[in-house]
This record gives sequence, structure tokens and C-alpha cells, in this order.
Amino acid sequence: MTSTTVRIARWSAQHPWKALVGWVLFVALCLGVGGALGINEAKTADYRVGEAGRAEAMAAEAGLQWQPREQVLITARSGALDRSAADAAARDLTARMAELPVVQEVARPLAAEDGRTLMVEVTLRGEERDAKDKVDALLAQTEAVQKAYPRLLLEETGSPSISKGVEAQRSSDLALSEAITLPVTLITLFAVFGSVVMASVPLLLALTSIAAAIGLSMVASHLSPDAGVGTNVILMIGLAVGVDYTLFYLKREREERARSGGRLSTEALVELAAATSGRAVVLSGLAVIASTATLYLASDVIFSSLATGTIVVVLVAVLSSLTVLPALLVKIGRRHERRAARRAARGLRPRAVRGNGDGRIFAALMRPATRHPLATLIVATLALLALVLPLTGLKLTEMSRDTHSREIPAMQVYDRLNDAYPDRRVTHQVVVRAEAAQAAEVTDALRELGRRTGSDPLYTGKPGLRASQDGRVHVLDLRVPHLGDSPEAYDSLDHLRDTYVPATAGKILGAETAVSGDVARYADYPAHQNGKLPLVLGALLLVTFLMTLFAFRSVVLALIGVALNVLSAAAALGLLVLVFQGTWAQGLLDFHSTGSIGSRVPLFLFVILFGLSMDYQVFVVSRIQEAALAGVPARRAVLDGMRSSASVVTSAAVVMTTVFVSFVFLHIIEMKQIGFVLAAAVLLDAFVIRIMILPAAMMLLGEASWWPSHGVRRARHAAVPPSAEVPVRRAVDVR
Repeated sequence: MTSTTVRIARWSAQHPWKALVGWVLFVALCLGVGGALGINEAKTADYRVGEAGRAEAMAAEAGLQWQPREQVLITARSGALDRSAADAAARDLTARMAELPVVQEVARPLAAEDGRTLMVEVTLRGEERDAKDKVDALLAQTEAVQKAYPRLLLEETGSPSISKGVEAQRSSDLALSEAITLPVTLITLFAVFGSVVMASVPLLLALTSIAAAIGLSMVASHLSPDAGVGTNVILMIGLAVGVDYTLFYLKREREERARSGGRLSTEALVELAAATSGRAVVLSGLAVIASTATLYLASDVIFSSLATGTIVVVLVAVLSSLTVLPALLVKIGRRHERRAARRAARGLRPRAVRGNGDGRIFAALMRPATRHPLATLIVATLALLALVLPLTGLKLTEMSRDTHSREIPAMQVYDRLNDAYPDRRVTHQVVVRAEAAQAAEVTDALRELGRRTGSDPLYTGKPGLRASQDGRVHVLDLRVPHLGDSPEAYDSLDHLRDTYVPATAGKILGAETAVSGDVARYADYPAHQNGKLPLVLGALLLVTFLMTLFAFRSVVLALIGVALNVLSAAAALGLLVLVFQGTWAQGLLDFHSTGSIGSRVPLFLFVILFGLSMDYQVFVVSRIQEAALAGVPARRAVLDGMRSSASVVTSAAVVMTTVFVSFVFLHIIEMKQIGFVLAAAVLLDAFVIRIMILPAAMMLLGEASWWPSHGVRRARHAAVPPSAEVPVRRAVDVR
């Protein structure tokens, strides 16, 4: 691997313009091909899981699937509703909507019990997932009728318009995130390098890597459909790892330049950086990719989409750091050499190159582990375990439509719809599939089910019964007068599945029954994830162990890496529970607590953090390994490795945290939680795990850290006298 990275870097350094032009053409090609193919978006069927998904599949096969609907509310702008004007507006709206090709049916206007609202419900053709793209035509007709009746207020809501509003809000939020992240990242990098040019390089490569990854993700979506979150994760992870990988490489090149004092050419410095940090970048990238790939085991289209986006952008980020970055470093290095030559010609001293020193801040961070390793190990571990304690109260739920931001106009209308028509808040669908000869028996059973729920206060209204043309599939619609995220709504689902259906349709010989609806989806998705969690986490632990073992040939370090990753992820998740399941931080972070954590957050955290933690693990341990293989005593090797990597780790952590924190400003509660927990996890991992616990443990273990590899022991026995120069930077392989 090392020779490959060096060969690539050498070619890039020798042909900088070819490498730069080639990279630009590669990015353009990715965007061009991706744009030509377009995105293959996930279909409704791709989201089906659990019993709810089984019910939806049976209904869809019979043409009885749930159809997307929009509701238009007609109210008075002030005072009592003029019913004659409202009826006229409803007739006008109905006629306009019925003429639209995307509309399947327009229901008769329905007045609210208080007489203050009139509702027109419109059913759209086609799939639920495609409906948001058709809603503009309906909104245009609603606006036209509004202009014709200025004294009335016409407002539209429904799943399609809410989805469209969420999408628009997400785009606006991402623009805000970028506006926050980019300048802060540039300032941080300038503080690290002291040069605008050097600070711009990581950002430039990260942004071009993101652009190429977006194009490639469009291509990849034709193999694994995109759930609409691919671009989000590419922006989040791409900026984080793109800057990190470039930072690792750049800092090593600057360190070698400062050490050489002008005795080595720029090309030689780039090769040295490629042989060390280049190898670390490849290992880190492979670790992130391998860890993220375990998300495919969740058998979920959203996690698969997240995995694809992450893998693609990490691959591109690694490629950019290995190919175009050496070319940029050569061009910048030659510019630096020309300036140095001009200064020398004028008799001026050359400007000092900022290396990788251990300033006061880094020295203070490392002091506890270096002076009191055992106490540091115990105290830091206990502190993280204290953060894990809130996990005992973890409550996972699927973030439903009711959790969306009320800044979305359609959500404000949705609330008014629920207030005016409480009996239409939630609908369960009981689906029964049986032989056509059993149609009468199924009908009788479902009517009996409807009679039983009619006397239960958890249900309301008259049940609706539908049947397929061949008589094999029947669907019973049951309404619930409670919001979808309420305990009563979940109770109604439990009673239906556990009592009413088994006692009626469930008794029909050979019949297949299942219950769907929004509440069923919200209940089945977390259950599906919990069922997959052991498999994904088991694979994740195994991958982390094997990757660390591959990188350092040490079983001890592999076990330590797994344990520390679990500890930091669990501590960050505990902190998330402490902040988001309570109400004390609502005003501070601008959110409305749901009393729960999004069902996707823990699994996403563990997988992504395990991968990203390998960045720091590989970089820190690689520097310690270099010193150890050069014959430096175990304790001194840890100190030297930490001093040479502390500033890079903390700088990278600050950049990565900035990226993740920007997602806390988003309105979508699940994205807020993901941004917060990843930011917390990175800070804990960089400043507690890698700066305190890991070096303390390695100093206490000594050479046992590298067991069963004998490379370090052989290096110690063959070490040169202390007075001799130790060629630390040439040792890169523990074998």
C-alpha cells in the first residue's frame, strides 16, 4: 500500500499540471454523467418494512393502496363563515381540481362540526413518493380560487404539500449550514497554517470532492435507489473527511519541510508525506468505507442511501488526497522556493515554515496522560461512563409528520385541519387477503371488527370497507381521533393488532391479515431497526477490529480501538438523550422536544463514528508506531507520537465539529439530533479518547501494546545509540 501511494504521489509531483487538469476533468465527468443519468429516487415500495409494509404490499397488488391526498380548508378571514360564498368557492375549486390530469378524485365538500370550516379533499393519481412533484398544479388552482374570493381564506395541506415544504426547508437549511461552515472552516485552517493559500487547499479539495461525489451518487442510485438523503450526507461527511484527509497530508509535508531546513526538494517532501500520512489517509478511508458498508445489513432504503453517499464521497476524498493534492503541494512548494531564493538574493533570512510543534495548548492537553497515565485513564473513563448513564432512559421513535417544523406553512394548516376535523387525524388500514370464495366470510368478519371498534373510545366515525375486483383482498379503514404520535394512537394500534383482528378476521382459515397506516409505520420502523441492530453492530465491531489489526498488526490495539469507539459513541448518545429527550435545552438549541430520539440516530452514530474515529486512531498510532519502530523506548515513543499528532488531531476535530454543529441549526429534528451527537462524539473522541485515554493506556502497556507483532521489539534491540540521529520518518510498517 505504501509503495502505491508513493508512486501515485511521485507521478503527481512530477506532472503537476497533468494531475490538476485530470482532476478537473474527472470532477466534470462525474457531474456530467450523473446529470445525464439523473437520480433514481426510491419508490414507495422501497420503504415498506414490518407488518405495515406487508399490508401495504398486499393492498398495492390489489390496487387498493393508500392514495396521496390534499385537503383545502375554506374559512372566513374574519367573523362567521359565509356559507353560501364558501359553497360557491368549493364548487369552483372542485371543478378546477377535477380537470387536472394528476387528480384522481375530488370528494364532496365536508363541513366541520362547528360550522367555521369547509374542507375539499383531493386524491392524486400515482405513487405516494411522487406526489410532492405534482402538488404545484393543485396549489395554483387553490391560489386562483383564493383570488376570486378575497373575503375567504383558502389554505392547502396534505402529505404531498408537507413533503414539498420539508424539502424546501431542508434546502434552505443546508444553504445556511454551508454559509456557517465554510468561513469557520477557512478561519480554522488559517489558524493552523498561517497562510491563506495553504488554508484554501483543504477546502478546495473537499468542495471538488463533494461535487464529484454528487455526480457519482446519481450513477450509484441506479444500483441502490436514493432516499432523498444522499446529498445531505455527502455534504456533511464530504466536508468533514475531505478537509481532514488533506489536513493530515498537508501538516506532514509542512513538518518535513520545517525539519529539512531547505535541504530537501519539494518533490522529496511530497514523497515523504505520501509514505506516511498518505498511507494513514488510505487506511482511514478504507476504515470509514468498511464501517459504513455495515449499514446495508439494516435492509432499509434510507440507511442504504446514507451508506452509498458516505462511501462514494470518502472514496473521492481519498482519491483527491492521493492524486491532485501532491500536485498542488508541488506548485505551492516551488512558489515557496522561488520566494526563498529571492529573499536569499537580497540577503534576507528565509521565513520560518510552521511545522507541527506542540504549543502550550497541546502541551496542556497532553500533560495529564503523560504525567499521570493511570489516574488519567481512570478519571477520563469514569467521566465517559457517567455520560453513558442517561442511555438507560433512551426512547426511540420514528420521527413522524407531527414532528416537522411549524415554520412550514402546510404544517400550520395541518394543525388547523386536525383541530377542525379531529375524527380524521389518524386512519388504520386492516388488510385481509384470502381466496375469492371466502369473500363473504371476510366481509362479515371485517364488519364485525368495525362494530367492536365502534364501541371503543379509541376509534371514531364509520369504518370504510373496500374490496378488490377479484374479491381476494379487502381493506377496512378505521379512524382514530388522536394525533399520530400520541399514546392513544399507539394504544389503538396495539388493540387492533392484538385483540380485534385476531378475534375476527384472524380466525378465517388461510387468510392473511396485516394492519398499516401512519401509526403502524411509526411503530414498525423502530421495531425493524431494533431487530437489525445486533447484526449491524456485530459486523461493525468485527470490521473495526479487523481494520485496526490490518493497520498495526496488533491484537491489543485492535481490542483497545473497539472498546474506545464503543465508549465514545455510547457517551455521545447518552449526552444526546440528556439534551433532546428533556425540555431544558429547547430554547438553547431551538427545538421542540418529542421526549424521544429518532430511531435512525443511534445506528447512524455508531457506524459513522466508528469509521471517523479511525481517522484519529490511525494518525495518532501511526506516529507512535514510527517512533517505536525507530527504536525509541515505549514511553518516549508515545510522547513523541502524541506531540507530532496532537495539533493535527485537535485541528481536524475542530473542523469536523464545525461541520456537524452547523446541522444543529436545521429545523428537521432528526437532523438536529444527528448533527449534535456527531459533534459531541468527535469532540469526546479527539480530546478525551485520543489525547488522554489512548496514550495513557499505551504508556501503561508499554511494548505489550504491539502484541503479537515483534517489529517494535526487534527495533528496540537494534536501536542506534541515543546520540545518533533516529530516522523516524522512514519507518512506516510494523511488520
